[in-house]
Amino acid sequence: MNSGVRLVRNDRLTQAVDYAYAAVADAPVRSIWVAGACPLDIDGKTVAVGDYAGQTHQVMRNLVTALEGAGASLADVAKTTVYVASSRQADLVSAWKVYREYMGEHDVPSTLLGVTVLGYNDQLVEVEAVAVIPD
Repeated sequence: MNSGVRLVRNDRLTQAVDYAYAAVADAPVRSIWVAGACPLDIDGKTVAVGDYAGQTHQVMRNLVTALEGAGASLADVAKTTVYVASSRQADLVSAWKVYREYMGEHDVPSTLLGVTVLGYNDQLVEVEAVAVIPD
């Protein structure tokens, strides 16, 4: 698959991170902004209550489905934000590890942050994404 995203690394910044520092998409491209993927099943119920990793698996499956609906894949993602409802770094790391499993070699720029609360009952994780597809 020919992605419209070129990941940029910088040897003047630490290499001890598992993401690129920037992503470039040369015009013309079709841009896709994906709403935050939530850990909801097809009936709108929150899955894996209390389980950061379990919710992240559902979030990533939902993200893949949303991207497919727009004609894209995870390989087309240029930027993500991973929200975790916790002040514990271990919980953020748990979600991040699952997120990285799905992203594989496509280590796009991403922000991982702990937040106080997310929108659905018992929701612990949400991932939003921006993707681009060559025109």
